[in-house]
Amino acid sequence: MDLFYPIQLFSDWLTFGLLNLDKKSIFGSSLNFFIYDSVKILILLIVIIFLVSFLRSYLSQEKMRKLLTKKYLIIGNVLAALFGIITPFCSCSAVPLFIGFVESGVPLGVTFSYLISAPMVNEVAVILLFGLFGLPIALLYAASGITIAIVVGFLMGRMNLEHLVVDYVWKIKAGSMGQEQKPTFKERVNQAYIYTFDLVKKVFLYVLIGVGIGALIHGYAPEKFLAQIAGKGNILAVPLAVLVGVPLYSNAAGTIPIVKSLIEKGLPLGTALAFMMSVTALSFPEMVILRKVLKLKLLGIYIAILSLGIIFTGYLFNLVI
Repeated sequence: MDLFYPIQLFSDWLTFGLLNLDKKSIFGSSLNFFIYDSVKILILLIVIIFLVSFLRSYLSQEKMRKLLTKKYLIIGNVLAALFGIITPFCSCSAVPLFIGFVESGVPLGVTFSYLISAPMVNEVAVILLFGLFGLPIALLYAASGITIAIVVGFLMGRMNLEHLVVDYVWKIKAGSMGQEQKPTFKERVNQAYIYTFDLVKKVFLYVLIGVGIGALIHGYAPEKFLAQIAGKGNILAVPLAVLVGVPLYSNAAGTIPIVKSLIEKGLPLGTALAFMMSVTALSFPEMVILRKVLKLKLLGIYIAILSLGIIFTGYLFNLVI
């Protein structure tokens, strides 16, 4: 039996039983979609974010930062990309830690691997993808996002672009965090509880908005129209999706439910996920913040290389799936 079958029963009872809506009506179908996905995502967020935040309490951020400053070739990029999975879920909240890495002497390419991975492949993104698409798609997306983060960061590190970082950044010396006091098990549980509900409160509005838009697309958007402008027959669908996504701002919580509805309406998986990657990893507010520490040329190089990586991944997904 489907793990989420009880949620579907609840959604069906509420929509078609209590509210007595017609199962064949567009509004009834859309509302059923909205209730089911909202409840399912809320449960997944609370359970998995709590577990991740509890386990993360055993990871010293200062030790991680020291590890990343060691100039291991591509190993630093791999570690930074993996570290990004368990840190801030949106691009703008990842930027301050990115800046801290640069200031503390972490190699520039390694910091970019973190910056890409943090918003694109984090616990929220993986949870939502798992809940809406299933484990294979969630793992495939995570693997591709981590690969993009590692490769783009490694390439930028090999290009010796440090001179394109704003001068004042190199003059700032990161302060020492001092000796960390290990929390007790009870304190770790309490901290995880507080973090989980604080994050869920912040992100769930985006979830509701995203699921709401997804529900409208699910019920009302004309399938043929979407298939024509970004269907399999359009060879430029992937770069167009990326271009549309770059100036937008959202996070995985708000984007994935929309992506699900677009896929159901005929948008190829690779095209839809390329759109999601561009929205989460190349948001306009993130670029504005990064401009404070990166010279315009370096910012342009970063956007260009990451965009190419996302476009390549979109085409690859469309080819193999």
